[in-house]
Amino acid sequence: MAHEFQRTPIAAAEFGSQPGPHTLRGKETNVWAAAKTQTFNLSMLGQNVTITATPAGYTWDYGDGTTWGPTPIHGAPLHADRIGEQTQTSHVYTETGRLTIGLTTHFNGSYSVNGGPELPIPGQGNIASPALPLTVWRAETHLYADDCIVNPHGVGC
Repeated sequence: MAHEFQRTPIAAAEFGSQPGPHTLRGKETNVWAAAKTQTFNLSMLGQNVTITATPAGYTWDYGDGTTWGPTPIHGAPLHADRIGEQTQTSHVYTETGRLTIGLTTHFNGSYSVNGGPELPIPGQGNIASPALPLTVWRAETHLYADDCIVNPHGVGC
């Protein structure tokens, strides 16, 4: 049954980042995943077999050499006024550049024959989601005290 489970076309989790597709160096970037339990009905040796794949864990590859997982924590999108807050799945990038975030969802499997009891399938299905591009920018803040009316040639005028 483990072989059939590995061949089952389990759909990858959808995932996203906030902010995204651009973020700032040194600031929290929230990532989250949405995976669903999936059921497959097939016939094996003349028997009706139901295979169920249930998301059980997530491994995050933040794209800068940092990975986290497997963990049961999938995160969640933040409300627009909370973007930038630290979350269980957020990450702070220390370098600027273009990178890709990766996600592998680990599914536990079970099966039932002819409507009988559900039995566990040994091992897990590890399904990679398509990579998510992200650009990390830097921001600079400058404070100026010149009054541009009094000194139109001052710094920042």
